[in-house]
Amino acid sequence: MSVGAPAPTVAAGTPPPGDRSAPAGPPAGRRPRRIALLPSAVLLLGALYCLIPVTWVLIASTKAGRELFSTFTFLPGTGLWGNISDLSAYRDGVYWTWMANSALYAGVGALLSTAVSAFAGYALAMYRFRGRESIFNVLLAGVLMPPVILAVPQYLLMAQVGLAGTRWSVLLPVVLSPYGIYLARIYAAAAVPRDVVESGRIDGAGEWRIFRSIGLPMMLPGLVTVFLFQFVAIWNNFLLPYIMLSDDERFPITLGLFTLLNQGASAPALYTLVITGSLLAILPLIALFLVIQRFWSLDLLSGAVKS
Repeated sequence: MSVGAPAPTVAAGTPPPGDRSAPAGPPAGRRPRRIALLPSAVLLLGALYCLIPVTWVLIASTKAGRELFSTFTFLPGTGLWGNISDLSAYRDGVYWTWMANSALYAGVGALLSTAVSAFAGYALAMYRFRGRESIFNVLLAGVLMPPVILAVPQYLLMAQVGLAGTRWSVLLPVVLSPYGIYLARIYAAAAVPRDVVESGRIDGAGEWRIFRSIGLPMMLPGLVTVFLFQFVAIWNNFLLPYIMLSDDERFPITLGLFTLLNQGASAPALYTLVITGSLLAILPLIALFLVIQRFWSLDLLSGAVKS
């Protein structure tokens, strides 16, 4: 530096050149991350809204009859096993008959509905035929129609063929699910490449073999979703069994707990049995979800072409 040259000025708070101990600031053009408080708060409120009733049922089922109305709402009791024992002994174990009926209706109904949805959804997605879009539009109309509107016509149809009051009157109406067919059609169109189907036809495979060996494995995650939706819907179904059935030995768990609750108006001790039964009725749905959730992690195009 020549004599008399002005020294370079350094702004206040700026580290001198060559000082490596100063922390580096954020790169230019990048903003610091901010926590989205409003969406997080909304999700937290939604989670509390869903979990508080379940928590109440869980805690209330541990209380004996004398504790249910005399203790703090969220204070656990000491009568869980006694309530389960009383529920099992009520009318020689009719509660477990209701549970078995629900498992029959939901299990068989969901399997049959998933099979019909798989065939119909694959056909609507893979084949070109006259009236295909009209059929699909009718299915969409069925998705938008509330089930309560169809309950009475279904009862009249079952009464005409002599099936009203039987288990078939609960099973047959749930086999055809417009929403399940809609999901299967959308999923088949997205997950089953037409090139693979055409390759199978060129190799001489029949349509049934192509569906069984190519289409069905690729549609499996979507069909698992259809099965889960149908199982939960049939398990929680109340109106259809309420209209169709008159013999309480054929009641599902929803209708059985409803009759037990009505009897609790004259016998308050039955309220603890209703709450305990509601808790036990949730457990199969939780177990089903934990068992089948692994199917959602499958590779949708496993064994097929890769883009």
